[in-house]
Amino acid sequence: MRRAIELAENGRFSVRPNPLVGCVLVRDGEIIAEGWHDHLGGLHAEQMAIADAESRGVETQGSIAYVTLEPCNHFGRTPPCSEALMWAGVKKVVIGTLDPNPTVRGGGVEALSKEGMEVEVGILEKECNNQMSAFMHWCEHRRPQVLLKAATDSNGRIDGDPGKPAVRFSTKESLKLVHEIRRDSMAIIVGVNTVIRDNPKLTVRGEKKSMSDITPKRVVIDPNNRIPPDCHLMIIPDAETYLINTKKYDSINDYDHVNRIILPSENGEVDVKKILDYLGDLEVQTLLVEGGLDTWKRFLEQKLVDSAHLCVSQIELDAKNEDYFNKSHLEEAGLVLKEEIKMGDDVITKWERN
Repeated sequence: MRRAIELAENGRFSVRPNPLVGCVLVRDGEIIAEGWHDHLGGLHAEQMAIADAESRGVETQGSIAYVTLEPCNHFGRTPPCSEALMWAGVKKVVIGTLDPNPTVRGGGVEALSKEGMEVEVGILEKECNNQMSAFMHWCEHRRPQVLLKAATDSNGRIDGDPGKPAVRFSTKESLKLVHEIRRDSMAIIVGVNTVIRDNPKLTVRGEKKSMSDITPKRVVIDPNNRIPPDCHLMIIPDAETYLINTKKYDSINDYDHVNRIILPSENGEVDVKKILDYLGDLEVQTLLVEGGLDTWKRFLEQKLVDSAHLCVSQIELDAKNEDYFNKSHLEEAGLVLKEEIKMGDDVITKWERN
């Protein structure tokens, strides 16, 4: 099962919204074939393992399958994995964790058991659940897991004086980590003030991990349609852009990659819970909250942040504004410090909800 968990990692960045799944076939205590879910629409882990055995002329009859997630028993993008295992003559299936998705939910175990196949469930269950935590969270809540990423100077300030050009104060090492986090997110969200101030692209820089990498959606909280029409998010179609408005605005100049979403509000502010519900309906399982200060606080105040990375620079900004952000905001939201690391001259603390 540990080997199956290792194999499942090969599908990271490319199988979303499907979960990471790995499978090994074993006979007489020896692994005879391996597989994993490699990309959306591709073979599932069990199917790849069987194909691996076939390609090398290895007999699968009478083998034991170790798979990190309950085999599916329905037709989706691929045929049922339960049928593939039965067709291959597998005599026993060892499962890491059950699939909470309503399309499966015990159906795979039931189908296999009805055919007289021995089934064992719960081997390294915690490890399997941790690897698929975003998928499991979405199945239970139909909302994405929320990771907040904040960067401040040594005094907790996130900006210099208003009206002056923004200053980049994080190290190259920290910025590399940011793009790794973006790569592992299905959507990135910012407030419109961040767009006006910084004109970000919210894309992932660096080499793709695979040709099937899925680009995260870009989401802007923009109640009153203040987004500049010539900003990067509007004119560069590197990824889908979602503008969260409170009423309908003229969108005649929008490009095909721009989607306007109307979430009505009585007070003119967008309810971030409604945003999470909407993204959950799009099967977004991981959301990165990047900025700015007001957006961070709104997610934290409603206890909607599941984890956070706070990067503190050794640089002190020349600023007179009183806005700041520090660990106290995370602690008040019920997050607990789990790890502290140094990246160059920056100190990064990692926080999680208990």
